[in-house]
Amino acid sequence: MTWAVYLWQLGVCLCAIGLAPLFAGWVGQCRALLQNRSAPSLWQPYRVLRKLFHKEATLANDASWLFRGAPYVVFAAMVLAAAIIPSLTTELPAARVADAIALVGLFATARMFMALAAMDVGTAFGTMGARREMMIGFLTEPALLMVLFNAFLMAGTTALPAIVQNTLTQSQVTLHPSLAFAAVAFVMVLLAENARLPIDNPTTHLELTMIHEAMTLEYSARHLALIEWASWLKLFNYACIGFTLFAPWGIATHGVSPGGIALAMLALVAKLAVAGAALALFETASAKLRLFRAPEFLTMAFLLAVLGLLVHLLLKG
Repeated sequence: MTWAVYLWQLGVCLCAIGLAPLFAGWVGQCRALLQNRSAPSLWQPYRVLRKLFHKEATLANDASWLFRGAPYVVFAAMVLAAAIIPSLTTELPAARVADAIALVGLFATARMFMALAAMDVGTAFGTMGARREMMIGFLTEPALLMVLFNAFLMAGTTALPAIVQNTLTQSQVTLHPSLAFAAVAFVMVLLAENARLPIDNPTTHLELTMIHEAMTLEYSARHLALIEWASWLKLFNYACIGFTLFAPWGIATHGVSPGGIALAMLALVAKLAVAGAALALFETASAKLRLFRAPEFLTMAFLLAVLGLLVHLLLKG
C-alpha cells in the first residue's frame, strides 16, 4: 500500500533524527576515553537539546529574517538528506526520486544559508567563519563529487539505491582499487565537512582555529539547538553515505517489512558504533592543521578521488 511506504519513509527520517545525537554522543565518549578523560554520558547531546529548547532566544538588533530562518532551513535540508540516503532500505520514495547529485546540492544549500546568516548580523567572528566555511566548501564539494563518480561509473547510475543493489548482488566480494582511493578521499572530505580534526576542532572557540563555531556564536536557545542538531545530523548523514558506497551490507533491498527493517537497524547501529570509535581514534591521534594547510589537505582528497576514477577507467579498458 502506498500510504504504508510513506509511513516507513517518515519512520526512517525520525530514526535518523533520533540517532544523530546518540552517534555524536558516542564519538564524544570514545574520544574522552581515548584521551584518558572522564567520559560524558551518551545522552549528553539530548540533555543539551532539552536545555536549549527551554531557553528564551536572544537575537541581535540587526538580525533579519535570514538570520532567524537559517537554522530551520539548515535542519530541514539535513532531514531531507537523511530521507534520500538509503541507510535502512532501498525501497523508500525519497531515495528513488532523488540521486546523489541532489544530495550534494542539499549540503551546499545548508552551507550557503549558514554563511549568509553568519554575515547577516555583521559581526567579525561571523564574517570570518563564513569566509572560512565557503573556502572549505569550495574544496570539498569537487572532491565529494569525484568520490561519487567512482561509484556512479561502477553502478552505471547516480541513484544511491541502485548503487547499493549493484554492490550486494555481485556474485563475490572483490577488491576494487578505485574504491580504495575513493574511500580514503571520502574520509578526508567527511572530516572537513563536519568540522572535525585535523581541519577544525568542534570543542574549541579559539579565534585563529574555529570555522564552524564562528558562525554559531550569535545563536541561542531554539536556534542554537537546531544548528547543533543539524550538525550532528550532517555527521550521521555522511557516515550513512560512506556505508552506502563502501559497506552497504545489512541494508534491506527486498521490500519493506518490519523484520527486514529491524535487521537493517541492528546493522546500522553496529556500523555506527565502529565508525564512531574509528573517528574518535583518528581525532585523538591527529593534530590540528594550520588554516592555510587545509587547502593542501583537501586538494589531496580531490587528487585521490580523481586517481581512483582513472584507475577504474584503466582497469575497465
